[in-house]
Amino acid sequence: MSQAKLSLDQVRLEYRTAEKTVLAIDGVSFDVPENQFAVIVGPSGCGKSSLLYLIAGLSERTGGDIRLDGREVDGPGPDRGMVFQSYTLFPWLTVRQNVEFGLVRRKVPAAERERIVDGYLNATGLAQFHDSYPKELSGGMMQRVAIIRALANDPEILLMDEPFGALDAQTRITMQQLLLKVWEASRKTVLFVTHDIDEAVLLADRVYVMSARPGRLKAVIDIPLARPRHPDAALEPEFLALKRRIQGLLGGHGDGGH
Repeated sequence: MSQAKLSLDQVRLEYRTAEKTVLAIDGVSFDVPENQFAVIVGPSGCGKSSLLYLIAGLSERTGGDIRLDGREVDGPGPDRGMVFQSYTLFPWLTVRQNVEFGLVRRKVPAAERERIVDGYLNATGLAQFHDSYPKELSGGMMQRVAIIRALANDPEILLMDEPFGALDAQTRITMQQLLLKVWEASRKTVLFVTHDIDEAVLLADRVYVMSARPGRLKAVIDIPLARPRHPDAALEPEFLALKRRIQGLLGGHGDGGH
């Protein structure tokens, strides 16, 4: 069995509003093995994005333990790369400057930076746009840049919060295939949040299903579909059976398609 890269033990999150205390996440425990593509699904408001923010160290948990490579997570760090649903590029930097931002901060030598950035730009079809600014790019292209910016910094785990949620259906399918291609080359450990069940089954080695708020872990579903995977896999009986199983656990919550 693979070594656990990420471990969550009885993670809990409460927050206060003007009127009451809200229990958002209650006692969530699971392990993500090294090199695994793991996906969290759950109904809207179940705390799946909040859980990702806790792992990223961008929010503080109320209780429980989160460890990456055995080290306790107690704040943000370069060992975790984060990709958000909204486009979070620096608008004053070019594509190349955005992708190499973390490398510059880490004082990676210029020749090494160029090699790393060129590799990702070529792999994702962005080489010809290296001098473009974010305002000159489509939504799908901006997310490509955001993903390779996170990967270029060589994090231990890539955290992705519904990164394709704002894209149109065709661009979303294209981006899913691009992500699978880049992931199969790097085998980076990924934890990906989505409400789209088709997307979860297409991408994942394992799916963690959460309950409605307070978010609790309802089930862990292994996805034994062969890789590489393509959009037409969604028509296969095994894919459809996994999709129905997850839909049943969600009780009708969650988007069945794109």
